Amino acid sequence: MKIAIVGVGAMGTLIACFLHRAGYTSWLLDDKSEQVDTIRQEGLTVEDADGTHRIPFHTVTTEPEVIGQVDLIIIAVKAYDTEQAMSGALPLVGDETVVLTLQNGLYNLETIAGIVGKNRVLGGVTAHGATRLGCGHIRHAGSGETVIGSLSGEQRTQLTRVCELLNAAGIRTTTTTDVTGTIWSKLIINAAINPLTALTRLTNGEIIECAELLDVQKRVTEEACAVAATQGITIHYASPVEKVKDVCRATAPNQSSMLQDILNGKKTEIDYINGAIVAEGTACGVSTPYNQILTRLVKALEIQGSPDAE
Repeated sequence: MKIAIVGVGAMGTLIACFLHRAGYTSWLLDDKSEQVDTIRQEGLTVEDADGTHRIPFHTVTTEPEVIGQVDLIIIAVKAYDTEQAMSGALPLVGDETVVLTLQNGLYNLETIAGIVGKNRVLGGVTAHGATRLGCGHIRHAGSGETVIGSLSGEQRTQLTRVCELLNAAGIRTTTTTDVTGTIWSKLIINAAINPLTALTRLTNGEIIECAELLDVQKRVTEEACAVAATQGITIHYASPVEKVKDVCRATAPNQSSMLQDILNGKKTEIDYINGAIVAEGTACGVSTPYNQILTRLVKALEIQGSPDAE
């Protein structure tokens, strides 16, 4: 299977490392020439519990035409870059090409489907965590299950093939017939953890040591669940509030991706996480004041950290 990963951030680099270790050849595609040159010269570096591993990696480019058509495209950019990334990757798309997204937040599946057609699109979530330490250099911060499904519900052969590939590469993966519920279940966890860490600079585990933050976390979760229920979306946890706390405990030392973005002066995915819950709540008549205020506060932090801010 010919594979292209679009985006050389933490998750794109991690997936490329998994595939390389398992003997698969994949391409990395990114629009920033300096990042591509760095990876071509220095390779990929991953730090994990077993130490630091450097992987020579030369199949990286800014030009999709160099790669040509592939069997599988994995979109690994921030949610706000999805449309541009997929549009730029169109030269990779052939008659049988499948596109997989494991990105955070809402709307990625729909954005990709609007460009290549929903019968090509697979989506899902992953519990793997990675911290970007530099270009092509990451820390593998945590492992967990990856769950994927199809947007149309009709791509069983393609879904099985991609699931088998990921498992063979060491990415423990299962399939679901409810990809929307799967994405919303992960969305709720991100919404209840990420903005609180970004605003307080606390790790995931430190959040649940504070009673005031626990209360906010609970209310954010309950609002998101109410929106999902109104839309007929099933959340895959018996108690979403307790699940959020369990995730905080399991990832206690981790800095969320949103906190990493704030610390690095970068734009966050808040519009596609809490902001998306607000938008969906507005559309179906469900009030989401806690998600709304978190969205506004994180966006204020983005402005403060912008290079243009005085």
